[in-house]
Amino acid sequence: MTAPPARMRRLAGIDIGTLTCRLLIADLSPPAPLKALRSERRILRLGEGVDQTKRLNAAAMDRVIACLQEWRDLIDSHQVDAATAVATSAVRDAVNRDEFLRRLRQETGFDVEVITGEEEARRTLLGIRSGLPAGVTDMIALDIGGGSTEFILDRPGQVPIVRSIDIGVVRLCERVLTHDPPTAEEIEQARDWVRGETQAAVVGMEGSQSATFVGTAGTITALAAMAQKLPAYEPPRIHNYRLAITTVQEIEQTLLSRKKADRIGLPGLEQNREEVIAAGAIIIRTIMETLRMSSVLVSDLGLREGVLIDLARRMEYR
Repeated sequence: MTAPPARMRRLAGIDIGTLTCRLLIADLSPPAPLKALRSERRILRLGEGVDQTKRLNAAAMDRVIACLQEWRDLIDSHQVDAATAVATSAVRDAVNRDEFLRRLRQETGFDVEVITGEEEARRTLLGIRSGLPAGVTDMIALDIGGGSTEFILDRPGQVPIVRSIDIGVVRLCERVLTHDPPTAEEIEQARDWVRGETQAAVVGMEGSQSATFVGTAGTITALAAMAQKLPAYEPPRIHNYRLAITTVQEIEQTLLSRKKADRIGLPGLEQNREEVIAAGAIIIRTIMETLRMSSVLVSDLGLREGVLIDLARRMEYR
């Protein structure tokens, strides 16, 4: 006797990241792919200064709260069955996170879940797996965020191996890349840091060299857009695009040769990503060279989608 199909649910999910906040409203009826109804993202830099002060600053909290108030109205207008919100590295690291979570609850109505790096990776994996091309089995996934980067080795029939390192685009900018443009010494220091953390992260990940290398989140999707010189962000052209290491190296060189003000308007570069994209290019290039990966398969799906898939699964078991 076959199980009855899961009923369709309309769900909303919010990912409160160190650099970017993302919203997705979608219809889900597992195991069918989710059907996106509304997708939003804002570069709000919640994690600005957290690496030094260990505190979320008031202006950054205000930006996120104002955004979520707007998104609350949008979610309500779609009459969703359930909504969820998660926060990642910046909120994890902040000593005043309880104050922020309380304000979010009182001023936006969201009871935000602060997830660990390992849980972030697990849900990101759900999102990535939901949109991979046919034939991809063993996979090593990379999720470069604002405050941390996750490595996930996933092979069918085995428990995924997850490693999270405290290097992200905002953290790298604030700790190392302090000049505009970065100096040669800063670039080399950044490469050494990323290289060392990457080598430590993949210890024990046997089989990663033969697995499909997949990248998700804003740095990698931005580089895919730049590689194609897209005038506007086009998910169908970015999702499952194969980004070569040689292209990453060329784009990194272009970015590092310019001040952030001179990066504005580069084809494919999202507004407000001008400062951190150079750090992101250093991170992905160094990781690819360290792991000897000639290309990366770009996924436009990640944590935001995984949050909704996870919520749908949990609702099925209630």
